[in-house]
Amino acid sequence: MTETNNILSVLDSYTLNNSDDIAKEIADAFRKRRIEKNLTREQVAEQSGVAVSNIVRFEQKGLISLKNLIGIATALGYTSEIKSLFAQPKYSTMEELTQIRKNQNKKKAHRL
Repeated sequence: MTETNNILSVLDSYTLNNSDDIAKEIADAFRKRRIEKNLTREQVAEQSGVAVSNIVRFEQKGLISLKNLIGIATALGYTSEIKSLFAQPKYSTMEELTQIRKNQNKKKAHRL
């Protein structure tokens, strides 16, 4: 059974999630971190300036604006994680890496 669990965990990391799944995973992780810090939704709202109703909607449905996500992340001490979201280039192939390096100093993209 352990071998099956290991295979499933590896496969899970390669499945393509849709945006709703990812939003819910982020919301679940936020709720877990909030509870670990023994903070109520009201306390997070007060510290972040985000309305409690927005925090509730985020935790239940995964819906939140980027500005509010930044606010609650900052309130929980995750500022650097938010700021580093797109900090490093990602690539899947050497060809893609070559293209990234070629375009590193460009200010805008052009159609191919």
